[in-house]
Amino acid sequence: MKDTYILGIESSCDETAVAVVKNGREILSNVINTQIPIHTVYGGVVPEIASRNHIDNISKVTKEAINKANIEFSDIDAIACTYGPGLVGALLVGLSYGKALSYAINKPLVGVNHIEGHIAANYITYSKLEPQFLCIMMSGGNTQIVNVKDYTNFKVLGRTRDDAIGEAFDKVARVIGLGYPGGPKIDQMAQSGISNIELPKTHIDGLDFSFSGIKTAIINIHHRNPDVNKNNLCASFEKEITEMLLDKVEKAIEETNSKKIVLAGGVSANTYIRKEFEKLKEKGIEVYMPDLSLCTDNAAMIASAGYYNYISGKISNLSLNAIPNLKLD
Repeated sequence: MKDTYILGIESSCDETAVAVVKNGREILSNVINTQIPIHTVYGGVVPEIASRNHIDNISKVTKEAINKANIEFSDIDAIACTYGPGLVGALLVGLSYGKALSYAINKPLVGVNHIEGHIAANYITYSKLEPQFLCIMMSGGNTQIVNVKDYTNFKVLGRTRDDAIGEAFDKVARVIGLGYPGGPKIDQMAQSGISNIELPKTHIDGLDFSFSGIKTAIINIHHRNPDVNKNNLCASFEKEITEMLLDKVEKAIEETNSKKIVLAGGVSANTYIRKEFEKLKEKGIEVYMPDLSLCTDNAAMIASAGYYNYISGKISNLSLNAIPNLKLD
């Protein structure tokens, strides 16, 4: 059987990334040019600056990915590009480059939903993982419980009604003086803390989430007492967030009778969340987590998702446009 090579392009936020993946599972190259040092100065991603840097980097990152994969452009079977959700200007850079490249080398274009890409990161980490499973998607822009029925068939069972989980991490980190990016810094602080600060419980019916209440509670505690132990504050925040996630996931397991749980998105790299989800194995649940290098935005996950779209016949045309608020279903 002929191998299939997919070139993946990801530029939805502040990472200019290009990768080559073989048969949806094997990474031949995965090049990421991060803008974190640039945006740290501003305490968060500045969309216009992100777009300009994508323009500066996209061509050289693509050439590096091709060289590292030790292939030629002619070997590529299709080009997979993120077209949403994300920052519209940032998305347009990667998508426009991918469309131009598709036209220039006469290869099919495959539009990929960024969320679908995060789910697919697990196919690279676990070569034998196949749908059906429940995925808890947790990132800076999205928090969802997704029933992954097949490689290209998804049903969102629950989503956040306000802040995404990664957004809550970043806002808390900014207020208590940790800076950007907030998630890794809160994770590090929490490892030296004790979760001894009582926080309000958020009650939402069904499988939806709400993180604004816990975020506001943490911020108010810090405002009332700026000298509060930040390690303990971070540990308490992580514990409450994780309990909320597990509560909803266990309800989803009951509703669907699924025995496989998959984590995805940047926040799935959190040390405490990973440790607590591992405990589901004691209840007979299979738990899968992407390799840490594949949790945050990268193009290998886009190439993997693109592969499954490609072999399913889901080809895009060159009129494909960026959709900043693109949904999964």
